[in-house]
Amino acid sequence: MFLTNEEIKTHLYAENVQVIQRDDETILTAAIQGAIVEAKGYLKAYDLEKVFGATDNERNPLLLIWVKDIAVWHFLVLCNAGHELGLRRERYNQAIAWFRGVQKGDIDPDLPVKEANGSTGTGMIKFGSNPKRGQHF
Repeated sequence: MFLTNEEIKTHLYAENVQVIQRDDETILTAAIQGAIVEAKGYLKAYDLEKVFGATDNERNPLLLIWVKDIAVWHFLVLCNAGHELGLRRERYNQAIAWFRGVQKGDIDPDLPVKEANGSTGTGMIKFGSNPKRGQHF
């Protein structure tokens, strides 16, 4: 698995996890699975099997941090136990901004690119135009 329940301890104290999940580990597992699915939605141009099939030190460290932030946000939404939701909301928004930057092509996340029909390209086309110019005579 890309991310385990134990690894959330870098983002959330174990005692806080216990208070929120009340001895039901499926709640945290569901938050992690939801975060992974949400992250995959932004990374369609990459080989998702390789990216999310990686374990231990093979995982992209920044991607792991952002997926943890998303998982913690989904997990903390269940509680009202005095947690700093503002900080978690900000971290969630930063994670989503990073994924949007990757999706847009502004950020190169150093992930394996999905092969499109045997080629090494991403199969994506980026297009745009110059800013509109106004002519004044």
